[in-house]
Amino acid sequence: MRERKQSHRVVPETGASGATFVVTAEQAGRRLDQFLTTTLADVSRTRVQQLVAQQQVLVNGEQQKSSYLVESDDEISVTGELKPPPLRAQPEEIPLDIVYEDDSLAVLNKPAGMMVHAGAGSSESARNRGTLVNALLHHFRKLSQVGGELRPGIVHRLDKETSGLIVVAKSDAAHRKLAEQFSSRQVKKKYFALVQGWPRQEGGTISSAIGRDRARRTRMTTRGRQGREAISHYKVLERLNTRWGKFALLEVKIDTGRTHQIRVHLASITHPVVGDALYGAAREYKNQSRNQGTTKALLPPKRNFLHAAGIEFFHPQTAKPLVFRSELPAELEVFLAALRSGASQ
Repeated sequence: MRERKQSHRVVPETGASGATFVVTAEQAGRRLDQFLTTTLADVSRTRVQQLVAQQQVLVNGEQQKSSYLVESDDEISVTGELKPPPLRAQPEEIPLDIVYEDDSLAVLNKPAGMMVHAGAGSSESARNRGTLVNALLHHFRKLSQVGGELRPGIVHRLDKETSGLIVVAKSDAAHRKLAEQFSSRQVKKKYFALVQGWPRQEGGTISSAIGRDRARRTRMTTRGRQGREAISHYKVLERLNTRWGKFALLEVKIDTGRTHQIRVHLASITHPVVGDALYGAAREYKNQSRNQGTTKALLPPKRNFLHAAGIEFFHPQTAKPLVFRSELPAELEVFLAALRSGASQ
């Protein structure tokens, strides 16, 4: 039988290391990562799991997994830094498609497959490569610092697999004025989206609140109770009845800018964006026509068929209205042409 230790609880400073805890009878039975998350001040469960994986957490002097169930009188020692130093984005020579540039801002076409910036929870330098921010730091001498060292110049974002127009601030003053326009809904944003199926109406508004999906943390949902207001307006531009099923090309305008907003809203009305398997889109489209000689399936693009095609706002210094447009990238045009070629006559 182990000698009973005096139970105590230590709450160190955020960046401190060397914290030691003794598990009480009431705390026994919890997973190791759960125990530390509830015991440590302002430290995420992800960070705790990183520390365990890096062998910087000991239970009675031995290494254990995050799933270990703590027992009464276990001595838990944390030897690593509770909060790692924040990543600082580094310049990287990556080509940029610059649509407009002046001393205050730049407007660019972001390709699909490029993250806007590394995630705040990133712990490896490899995750801070190939982002739009890395390219911006190499190309521009000066960017706003309002978003911090990980997100210089970034006023708003696009999903990794969404292409199109994005605005970047070069100065803090420009950043703040642009951010005010976004928050007050003065910025007008237009997207093109190809969805599965035909919406019943020629257009409409989706105003379902959006929040994090508790079951799948990589997803957002309209079904949660604590979602944030989100408003999307859509209009059908083209209906396609093809050998692979029905599709609709939509123009979508958004009043708010929630994470995955368009993708979540369109999926919520049972019309997921083509290529967006995360929200229910098919990974392939089988030939549904009996009269066709081929049974070959059609594969969607290796990205979401979602493109930020237009943005309008006021210049942060001159207040002059600025309007920008972007055509569909080639890979989306090719897929659309394939659908049209297989359309029913």
